[in-house]
Amino acid sequence: MVQLRPIALTLGLLLCVLAAAMLLPGAVAGADGSQDWPVFVASAAFTLFIGGLLVAVGYNKGPIRLGLREGFVLTTLSWVVVTSFAAVPFTGLGLTYADAFFEAMSGLTTTGATVLVGLDGLPRGILLWRALLHGIGGLGIVVMAILILPYLSIGGMQLFQMESSDRSEKVAPRAAGLMMAISGVYVGLIAFCTISYVALGMTFFDAVCHALATISTGGFSTHDASFGFFASPSLEMAGTLFMALGAFPFVVLIKAMHGDLPAVWRDAQVRGFVSFLAVISLLLGIWLALSRDLSLLTALRMVAFNVTSVVTTTGFASTDYNLWGPFAVSMFFLLTFVGGCTGSTAGGIKIYRLQMAGMLTRGYLLNLISPNRVVTLVFNGRRVPEDVPFSVIAFLAVYMATVGIVSVVLTAMDLDFVTALTSAATALGNVGPGLGEIVGPAGNFATLPAAAKWTLSFTMLLGRLELFTVLVLFRPEFWR
Repeated sequence: MVQLRPIALTLGLLLCVLAAAMLLPGAVAGADGSQDWPVFVASAAFTLFIGGLLVAVGYNKGPIRLGLREGFVLTTLSWVVVTSFAAVPFTGLGLTYADAFFEAMSGLTTTGATVLVGLDGLPRGILLWRALLHGIGGLGIVVMAILILPYLSIGGMQLFQMESSDRSEKVAPRAAGLMMAISGVYVGLIAFCTISYVALGMTFFDAVCHALATISTGGFSTHDASFGFFASPSLEMAGTLFMALGAFPFVVLIKAMHGDLPAVWRDAQVRGFVSFLAVISLLLGIWLALSRDLSLLTALRMVAFNVTSVVTTTGFASTDYNLWGPFAVSMFFLLTFVGGCTGSTAGGIKIYRLQMAGMLTRGYLLNLISPNRVVTLVFNGRRVPEDVPFSVIAFLAVYMATVGIVSVVLTAMDLDFVTALTSAATALGNVGPGLGEIVGPAGNFATLPAAAKWTLSFTMLLGRLELFTVLVLFRPEFWR
């Protein structure tokens, strides 16, 4: 039986934290003399009131006990509830609630798709709020991926269970210690990224907002031209590095922070992820240099930034790659399905699932050649459990089917095929921009119908819940 009181208490505490976070952009708005500060104060008061009620309902003198059932239900509800309240400040800009919910969901799921235009002229308070949503959502994503999803045995995530017979592999002995370690690495990366951006020419405000978006692999910018506004090769190279770090497994980064630097390259995901980025960037960079009469170094820099942005599901753009031609457009569409490493802020299918699919294909071919051969699957030095291959293949099948279904639903709303297909793929993968004039890097999501925005909002949520986790609600054994 699911215990509702600890869920209500935790949701209430989350809303109280969200209310406190609203005061920061409110203070910035007040310091700037903007008329938006009362909106943030009122939103914070309303959120605090509802959060306080939930705390009062769920309060118990005993310790908070959250089992796996409660943890999963809480994770699912927290995305919807927190997004619902995080959307309130956006209504102060005159947005409809559908637009506000879309913007908040895009921020918290670190998707980076936006319905706002004229970012360069927006008040700093609202720009900071968008960046803070990325920061809050990114940390929640990492915690969920490491502490909850591996125990649901879905999509192959059971490969990454922290509890095992090999105690030496535990990064922290308790969940609380692991959460503190994750938070420390996360905040440290944001601080280091901010300092780097400032040193390379950004203003402090731009650096903070872009650092929050970079490490969370979110993609909200303070300018309509995104990273292209700065026209700085050095900033693009720094952004490429930090986007990649945000897509690394945080467990591996924690080990590196504790002095075990070789642990980064020992991880099969990291090796596959970095190798994939390098190969794709090199091939596409050579093609761009030859087809657009650019120097190889310039082409490689442009390609590396935009490829890393799409693969890590960040969504920054230094240029409109829709203009690079059909070959580049088709490549970027395929890259939206890849994603970063599990246990990171990145979305998408994830590198380890693609690696697992490759191992399964290789094993199948070997069995065709030599039927009596026993093929043992090994990942990161450990034998792959028998249920993992089926979980991975099932996840890939449902993932692609979901993209197809959402695409059909969107075309029923009179969207063209390219817009429907790419927005469905990028929403589920939490990438952000798609292809075409409406949802491309230079497009405007605000022109989508309200029904399409609601559809894409919950598609983003499905992506962050790893898609299959929704089906857990329908498992009778989960509730016993």
